[in-house]
Amino acid sequence: MSQIRTRPRASALAITGWVLFDWACKPFFTLVMTFIYAPYFASTVVGDPARGQSLWGFATASAGLVVAFSSPVLGAIADATGRRKPWIAAFGVLIVLGSAALWIGKPGDQAVILPTLIAFTVGAIGVEFAAVFSNTMMPLLVPREKIGSLSGLGWAVGYVGGMISLIFSLGFIASDPETGRTLLGLSPIFGLDAAAHEGDRAMGPLTALWFTVFAVPFFLFTPDEKPAKKFLPAIRHGFRSIIETARTARRHRDLAYFLLANMIYTDGLLALFAFGGIYGAGTFHWGTIELGLFGILLTITGSFGAYVGGVLDDRLGAKTVVLGSLVILVTCCFAILSVNRDSILFFLPTAPPIPGNGLFSTVAERLYMALGGLIGMAAGPLQAASRTLLVRLAPNDRLAQFFGLFALSGKLTSFTGPFLVATVTAITASQKAGISVLVAFFFVGGVLLAGARISDGNGGRR
Repeated sequence: MSQIRTRPRASALAITGWVLFDWACKPFFTLVMTFIYAPYFASTVVGDPARGQSLWGFATASAGLVVAFSSPVLGAIADATGRRKPWIAAFGVLIVLGSAALWIGKPGDQAVILPTLIAFTVGAIGVEFAAVFSNTMMPLLVPREKIGSLSGLGWAVGYVGGMISLIFSLGFIASDPETGRTLLGLSPIFGLDAAAHEGDRAMGPLTALWFTVFAVPFFLFTPDEKPAKKFLPAIRHGFRSIIETARTARRHRDLAYFLLANMIYTDGLLALFAFGGIYGAGTFHWGTIELGLFGILLTITGSFGAYVGGVLDDRLGAKTVVLGSLVILVTCCFAILSVNRDSILFFLPTAPPIPGNGLFSTVAERLYMALGGLIGMAAGPLQAASRTLLVRLAPNDRLAQFFGLFALSGKLTSFTGPFLVATVTAITASQKAGISVLVAFFFVGGVLLAGARISDGNGGRR
């Protein structure tokens, strides 16, 4: 692959455009994949939370398979052509089309289950590929020693975008089917029918509109690489680069450890976010309002964690930030498994939720909320610092090659976590059993990363 030429002093407008791209993409993860549409699909469209979680998991795994087996080729071709924006624009079209089509998911209509899953898969493929290519543009914007702060800022702003989209959705669009009112006590805008769950279904079109508007600064102001090879020669060069990149990576022990660890714990994190809202809906029978508030909490703690994690990344090193985040995630996953509708810590009984007692009225619900906040605080730094770990490890003259390999490691088995959760859930008919497999992903990823020696960015080793 061609080497990325760094531009140490990109303008503030260029950096703002890149950061806002995370903002533009985030509602797909918050509104669709995790907190509103996914639980709605499992509980209301399918009508069975366990079966719905399984189906959603298989769709997420399908998108991961496509990204895993396509990203090395497309990434290598993009490196050879030199430009990223045309690829990001193409996958942005998939985000818009897939998200907008989610409107078809009518409650209780078994005929729309498959088309809805296809629409979700298309959107998921688009948003994952768009993120892969936008990540490779970081070295164009800031010096290597500042990439940790840039990555953390991007994740933090993305979480804020997700939070604002959630607040807007809960306040003006999504409503309680029983009362017909939003969280602010208003009727849904645009005359959306609460009884037909049109507010939940509108999350797809809202995500499409949000991306279309807020991706504009990225395309206008953020610089792209200069064109290099033409498309057809780039295809041939791209395939040769894949082989060369893999061969080069094997000669770097620490890089291999990191890429393997990243592959494993990223699988677990993807599955955790894909099923967190569905698990809450199935365990506590939470509706859109409760799940939306849960999502707002996660995005607040996630944005704070990502920003602080970026600062700590530059000061303590990305490896320290990632390992600390993984410890928190393992602990939280164990704790979540101990929480039931009417008990905590596996055996301590608590009063179950009673209709009319208010939001999060039980000890179990509050504990689940607190654990969700901790997960958000750990997930932000984990994702941001993982992007900068590559820069700490990759040779200066082969940075573009290893960004492509990093994209491969993050997506090569991205279907595994959702697939295992979906499979275990389907076999046991238990959401708790399905979620339990995630502990192993975070633990094994952390053990592998602990064995890698990470450069501190100044030629030394941590």
